[in-house]
Amino acid sequence: MNILVINGSPRGKASNTYRLAQAFLEGIKQAILGLAGTGSGQKADAHGESGNNVRVEELMVNRMDIRSCLGCFSCWNKTPGKCCIGDDMGEVIQKLLWADITIWSFPLYYYSVPGALKNLIDRQLPMCLPFMTEREDHVGNGSHPARYDMSGKKTVVISTCGFYTAEGNYDGVKSLFDHMCGRGSYTEIFCGQGELFRVPELSQRTDEYLSYVKAAGREYAKGDISVSTRKALEELLYPKEMFESMADASWGIDKESGEKETDTLIFTRQMAALYRKDSYAGKELVLEMLYTDLDECYQIVLGKEGSRVLKDGFKEATTRIETPVTVWKSIAAGEIRGDEALMRHLYKVKGDFSLMINWDNYFGSYGGSAAGEAGKVQTPEGRKAMSRKGTSMNIMLIPWIIFWVAVPINGQVGSLAGIGACALVPLLFYQYKKTFYDVLTGALVSGLSVTVLLGGPERIILPVSYFAFGLMWSVSCLGKIPLTAHYSMNDYGGDRALQNPLFVKTNRILTLLWGILYLLTPVWTYILMGTEISGFTGAVNSVLPALMGIFTVWFQRWYPAKVAGG
Repeated sequence: MNILVINGSPRGKASNTYRLAQAFLEGIKQAILGLAGTGSGQKADAHGESGNNVRVEELMVNRMDIRSCLGCFSCWNKTPGKCCIGDDMGEVIQKLLWADITIWSFPLYYYSVPGALKNLIDRQLPMCLPFMTEREDHVGNGSHPARYDMSGKKTVVISTCGFYTAEGNYDGVKSLFDHMCGRGSYTEIFCGQGELFRVPELSQRTDEYLSYVKAAGREYAKGDISVSTRKALEELLYPKEMFESMADASWGIDKESGEKETDTLIFTRQMAALYRKDSYAGKELVLEMLYTDLDECYQIVLGKEGSRVLKDGFKEATTRIETPVTVWKSIAAGEIRGDEALMRHLYKVKGDFSLMINWDNYFGSYGGSAAGEAGKVQTPEGRKAMSRKGTSMNIMLIPWIIFWVAVPINGQVGSLAGIGACALVPLLFYQYKKTFYDVLTGALVSGLSVTVLLGGPERIILPVSYFAFGLMWSVSCLGKIPLTAHYSMNDYGGDRALQNPLFVKTNRILTLLWGILYLLTPVWTYILMGTEISGFTGAVNSVLPALMGIFTVWFQRWYPAKVAGG
């Protein structure tokens, strides 16, 4: 397969649209190489070399000598099929004839194509015959037949624009390519908010969109782009109001005074523009940003109707971040994780730390909606994964609690109840994700219950069960992820929380403290089991865990804030 990419942007390879074209091309190559049975590891070179019969050529219009058409019609009557201008257009025509798929890549310039690319399009006249004919697709009135057999060739048109949406802004482009290729005879990917693809701080969202473009390339190579992928491609990168606020801020001009603003203020305004007002929790929040390396300070007020930036007339700050602007820009660009930078004391947070914990709710990227997820839920495995909830510590605790409460009352009945709980708990894994500790719990409680049924002394087995439980918690602290983190991550962004060193360290401390509590519990459990109130052992042993639970809730808020404050 021969693929020609015509990059019509004056920016050349720095073009935002070119990134989309490259993602689409990569998707095509992945699909073809996969269909050929070579695996995804082999790639066709993007500059002419072949891999599994995939040959790619790129034409950078900004580097080519393509002059304006003279309108002399020499290519029709004096030198049929050949232009009288001796420039690079002859090479372009040969490449167009060579290609099986031509990808036109360009930004929208004044509701049409860039001037240099329009010259190239005009200069395709030698590819037509001069005779008059009517078009079968009824585009326009009158046409000229092709000089060459172009049947079987495919065309893809990829473009970005600076408006919040592509809808309604590509009428001129569509009309042009309808005349060139025939209405409905080409595939289009038009994306609004194109300038965002050059902003590193927004890479999470733009990379997500590029993944949809790559998926479109894979599907195109196999036939056609699916409805779900088209829907994802049509989705706005950011809501209209948010995008236009970012776009206005990017110019660095104060709306009222017209004065030039500092780069730091521009950066702060763009960050404020990302505020999701649907996260408003009933009270106004004031985020104060002190850029310590420049000694500049601004406030972002987060309210019901949106956000605004204060340069003076400050309010009392809810949360204050003290950071070098270089550090915060690196975090925003994804060059360093914010939690990692915090653990390295590269910045400090004062005041209410809950804003930082819920940062993604206030400033999180849009996307990943039903449109983006549609392609993931088409298989039975995908539907099952989407419907399953997160992990649940209650599932892990149920067998232990039943065993501890019931065995002191009646050893035989309590052991049977423990075995029954272990047998029934796996049914919950159709709705919840299981962990290693859920499985280990089933094995330990079942083994302890069987031991009691076989005549094992309850006064020994019950303390041993508490010791085993405490040992499970304590030993998990030696691993990469402590036990509690596998369950508390549900409240902090799921699996992403496991990459947060502050989250993991907080949970490691709590897991160790809980482990120590249960390693000590066997001492007084053994003593209680030898008294007249042995039947209440389970109830007595629930008092300290309840107090520990209160401590845990407090510690989860206090410790991260303590670290953040330096």
